[in-house]
Amino acid sequence: MNKFMKLRTYLITGSTLLIFLSSANAQNKTSIGDANRGEKQSAMCAGCHGSYGYKTTFPEVYRVPQIAGQNASALANALEAYKTGQRKHPSMRGIAESLTKQDINDLSAYYERIGQ
Repeated sequence: MNKFMKLRTYLITGSTLLIFLSSANAQNKTSIGDANRGEKQSAMCAGCHGSYGYKTTFPEVYRVPQIAGQNASALANALEAYKTGQRKHPSMRGIAESLTKQDINDLSAYYERIGQ
């Protein structure tokens, strides 16, 4: 095989790999949930998570984090942890318990999207 053929093979293989990885990354970004549906459900979150520097006083003083732009999988994991009681904040647990798995995924996709 001459140098031209080797180079051509490497370029085709590399291009195919890049296309595959880009496609997989795009699927991962959108596969967690429907951001448009999450936007419609986000009012319950915006009251606390939409205000920079907001702190709650129940059950103790707690700094509320900004969640816009955070990774959707991380947000979904956090909500699941509140839902199961692994995370202990009572207000968040009460909210998370009312959410379905699809609600959690949709909200997480929405908050990831608005930070981009």
